[in-house]
Amino acid sequence: MALPVASELTQLQRAAQPLRGDAADYDGLLDRIGDARIVLIGESSHGTHEFYRERAAITRRLILELGFTAVAAEADWPDAYRVNRFLRGESADTDAQEALQDFRRFPAWMWRNTDVLAFVEWARAHNRRVRDEHRVGFYGLDLYSLRASMQAVLAYLDRLDPGAARQARARYACFDQFDGDPQVYGLAAAHSGKASCEDDVVTQLVALRARASDYLTRGGRLADDDYFFAEQNAQLVRDAEAYYRAMFRGRVSSWNLRDRHMQQTLQALDRHLSRAGRPVKIVVWAHNPHLGDARATEMQERGEFNLGQLVRMVYPRTSVLVGLFTYAGTVTAASDWDAPAQRVQLRPALPGSYEALFHALDGNFLLRMDHADAAVLALPRLQRAVGVVYRPESERQSHYFTASLQRQFDVVLHFDQTRALKPLELNAAWQEGELPETFPSGM
Repeated sequence: MALPVASELTQLQRAAQPLRGDAADYDGLLDRIGDARIVLIGESSHGTHEFYRERAAITRRLILELGFTAVAAEADWPDAYRVNRFLRGESADTDAQEALQDFRRFPAWMWRNTDVLAFVEWARAHNRRVRDEHRVGFYGLDLYSLRASMQAVLAYLDRLDPGAARQARARYACFDQFDGDPQVYGLAAAHSGKASCEDDVVTQLVALRARASDYLTRGGRLADDDYFFAEQNAQLVRDAEAYYRAMFRGRVSSWNLRDRHMQQTLQALDRHLSRAGRPVKIVVWAHNPHLGDARATEMQERGEFNLGQLVRMVYPRTSVLVGLFTYAGTVTAASDWDAPAQRVQLRPALPGSYEALFHALDGNFLLRMDHADAAVLALPRLQRAVGVVYRPESERQSHYFTASLQRQFDVVLHFDQTRALKPLELNAAWQEGELPETFPSGM
């Protein structure tokens, strides 16, 4: 792919709104959001401080100026709901760090970090100052919490319906033979001929829903929220069971199941929070590959869809998709799944990528895709995405895909040089510091 030419840079310079670090930085973004109810704010890396800090800053403005009252994150439902209860003064947690303690599953640093901690502290203080209908909630959209969600369903039924709890335990006991490891279950169900637990988890979800009116009557002051939390956990168990079986049938089916679950959870949250007749406004925090419209990327060629695409289809006139990008710096990531978090050097973006094009403009800026001069971003280019694992030795194969940025997002933010997100628990691997730019070749 060719390097940026002068005409492309001239167009982009006319379209780019510099980010100077002042209060007016995101005026153009809020103007573009307008009356939208669903705003998706992405990140091209799960381990970049500036992405988390600026996403939180934007979210605070959406809450204070446009009336947003919910944050839905690429996080597990039960772990995030503990934070939600803390924000609303409904938990025994004494501070924000304690409220974040359920985020123990790898990668814990995605949510147990200093930037999320600061936002949770701010949201708790905000909620203390406003009326109930203006309080902010925090929710998870992901489906990895199979065991934790089963335990949450059982705890709910133990309190309201011990007989139903015994039946639920018998159904969920189907997973016990796999030592609590959902991937072992998925492999066995897909390839060993062992019967799956699909019927059990579907039956449990149907049984819970059948008693909904009774549970809502007996549930007390927080009956609606408590039932919704339990129902979503039962739904998550069903979807996670299907996801772990699909993992061993190929990437496309498991990816689609996961993003479909996130979309359905978002819609369920929308319905629940809008039940009083006032439509809720929700901010979504997740990785760019989940939030940029898949139809504008090579994902569509593989048969994959994503949350951003589904949101545009469900909320065609009331959603805005925002992508965050960087050129180089440091990043918090692991060398492999379940490995310790490290602070590593993020290589400069490859020539021919959107990030390299943005680097040529020099500095941090905001680009609205509805600007006439943003048309240059319709041309397909490489785009980088670094998840929780960073493999610089296979940078092109592991972290780049092709996309048409103008169709993928509505607004783009570029931060040219960024630094690693700071986990709340600083292990030795992270504290050792930044690797040299020549990593891993040593040249």
